[in-house]
Amino acid sequence: MAARQKMQKIPGRAALKMHPREPLEPYVDQKVLEETARKVSNWNRWGPDDEIGTLNFVTPEDVVKATALVKRGKTFGLALPFDQNGPQNAGGWGMRFNPIHTMTATGTDAVTGQQGMEGGGYADDIVTMPLQCGTQWDGLGHVFFRDKMWNGYHAKLVDSLGAAKNGIEKTRSAMVGRGVLLDIARYKGADYLEPGYGISNADLEGCAKAQGVEVRRGDFLICRTGFMEQCLAEADWGGYAGGAAPGMRFETAEWLHAREVAAIATDTWGCEVIPNETTVTFQPWHQVVIPMMGITMGEIFYLEELAKDCAADGVYEFLFVAPTLPITGAVGSPVNPQAIK
Repeated sequence: MAARQKMQKIPGRAALKMHPREPLEPYVDQKVLEETARKVSNWNRWGPDDEIGTLNFVTPEDVVKATALVKRGKTFGLALPFDQNGPQNAGGWGMRFNPIHTMTATGTDAVTGQQGMEGGGYADDIVTMPLQCGTQWDGLGHVFFRDKMWNGYHAKLVDSLGAAKNGIEKTRSAMVGRGVLLDIARYKGADYLEPGYGISNADLEGCAKAQGVEVRRGDFLICRTGFMEQCLAEADWGGYAGGAAPGMRFETAEWLHAREVAAIATDTWGCEVIPNETTVTFQPWHQVVIPMMGITMGEIFYLEELAKDCAADGVYEFLFVAPTLPITGAVGSPVNPQAIK
């Protein structure tokens, strides 16, 4: 496994202002987990054979309306570069590592005659990478609750050959619609939220109101904590990919369910707050949001440029396009999301 390279600090970048975390009580016991899972369950909502979950909330009419949000033709790529400077530490969580890019044919091969095509030739390459090591979608076969994944399919349907149900390829035509940015860090008057800060329902509501935007049915909700920007400014990922992080409090699962959002993404490794609000399991929010609610979750989104533009023009809605790679049976997919204003 390749080791993580040291990032280069961005010259002249000012120190960032942090919003401190508030102490969180580990209130999510087994009873709360079970009750919330029941409340937010969408199993059979779109029939017993459904494999795309809350992406069903996006209608053709929603996509047409989203295209009308393009006013300036300004496009923002929301992916980190897929290279050795990514956030994964060697030996990190889930044996994830940064992409390894290998050239299998080069210009040097061509000009030295090794390809047998005088004056011509080609270059070619391969990439070796975990599908969830960088900017990516968590698919509906990624997390289980009580040995079940989305829509009640058994966890055993994900085996060494991949996911026989809820494979990421099923979403290949569904990642287009209205995107909404909630810039929680800026709303809190800071450049980034401190690791361990839990984003509450009140934060989501207050931020939307302050920005003059409404989160609606079928939206692709993107929340900025600024945590990635802090790591980039310090030129050190530290524990970004698995350690303490700002993120969604457990209570927001019911908030998302009530608003019928299509998908959610953040600029952190796992969307939810770490340390978690529980002592009985790891990532309890994942366990109810993905397999029970059926939401596709985006992680490690780069939001700095988009957030600055939204703050400048006061427009926090845009056309959002982020198709998955249709890798058959995969439970996640790297992506280069586009926000178009």
